[in-house]
Amino acid sequence: MNLKRKFTYKHTMLACYLSYITSAVTNNLAPLLFVTFHDRFALSLEQLAFIITMNFGIQIFVDLIGAKFADRIGYKPLVIAAQAFAALGLFSLGLLPRVLANAYAGIVISAVLYAIGSGLMEVLISPIIEALPGDAKASSMSLLHSFYCWGHVLMVMLSTLFFKVFGTDRWSLLCCLWAILPIVTFLFFFVVPINQLGDGKDETHMPLRKLFGVKILWVFMALMLCSGASELAMSQWSSFFAETELGMSKQSADLLGPCMFALTMGLARVLFAALGRRLDIRAGLLVSAVLCIVSYLLAAYASHPLLALGGCALCGFSVGMMWPGVLSLSAKTYPAGGTAMFAILALAGDIGCSVGPETVARVSTLLTAGEEATVKAGLTAAIVFPLFILLAVVLLLLLQKRPGTHRG
Repeated sequence: MNLKRKFTYKHTMLACYLSYITSAVTNNLAPLLFVTFHDRFALSLEQLAFIITMNFGIQIFVDLIGAKFADRIGYKPLVIAAQAFAALGLFSLGLLPRVLANAYAGIVISAVLYAIGSGLMEVLISPIIEALPGDAKASSMSLLHSFYCWGHVLMVMLSTLFFKVFGTDRWSLLCCLWAILPIVTFLFFFVVPINQLGDGKDETHMPLRKLFGVKILWVFMALMLCSGASELAMSQWSSFFAETELGMSKQSADLLGPCMFALTMGLARVLFAALGRRLDIRAGLLVSAVLCIVSYLLAAYASHPLLALGGCALCGFSVGMMWPGVLSLSAKTYPAGGTAMFAILALAGDIGCSVGPETVARVSTLLTAGEEATVKAGLTAAIVFPLFILLAVVLLLLLQKRPGTHRG
């Protein structure tokens, strides 16, 4: 009991930051090992692609049911369970493919486990931050989401260093080592104080059917979907650009593409956090959407490969405040939405994370006039997502004639 008294809400925030680093590891470690899985276990590209699709599919399912269980069970038990699933999934990823007769089945089982953990984190961590004492919600939310970016960068760099020192044959040990992070966070969440959003008031338990009847929520859902799509449509292709446009090795391309994108995205979120209440989130989203459109055009049509890679980096910066900005704006605009609203917005965002890369892939497949041309066409088609954000924010401005009148 005395131990718990030593921990404050600052430690709660730190636990949330660590949780988002864990989420970055669970979502991006397996793709980093795809070449190894392909060579060692003779997995097809379709099998590897299914791992990504299933990961987001499970997270979408968890988003759907997460809010209901979060309100009934409470944040603490579920956020602890999220870390347990993530740790078990990462540890299994290093163990099951080596001990099961069907290595692919071991990878899929592991992906299911850490996807459940990642989905729970996405539903719970944002409302935990929102429920902390204090007024700088937007700054805290943006800083929280920046740790996903730093986690992504850290994971790629440390994993690459590990492979350089120990070799790719020790990939299973790497997975087990990364499982230490959610184990530490698992123990951390046991002792930090956690508030329930709204402190258990009835307004935080609004039925989903009633919540879906709120018109403004549909605008926020559209913003979240397009935010996720704008982010993932480019990040999935950043490594491709570094490899094909600049002629880099696969390892260098994986480092430069994803790391540059995640780094600039993280910097944007830190900047958003620093500006805090001085920034009108709606104006920030408008600027972000315009920059995002410019970045896609630059990546697709730049005359020099370095400019194309610069477009990828600019895209990371442009999408940085979209996801946390929409979450903060929705909580400020409609505080009665509570945990259920965060879950619905997470659901919309995850759908966007699937739709964005899929749009680029489908357009690229349909237009087979050459590899370079199809990629440019696919990225051009993805401009529809930031463009829709522009329209949605304009609609939001029209619906909110008196902004800032809601109590947060």
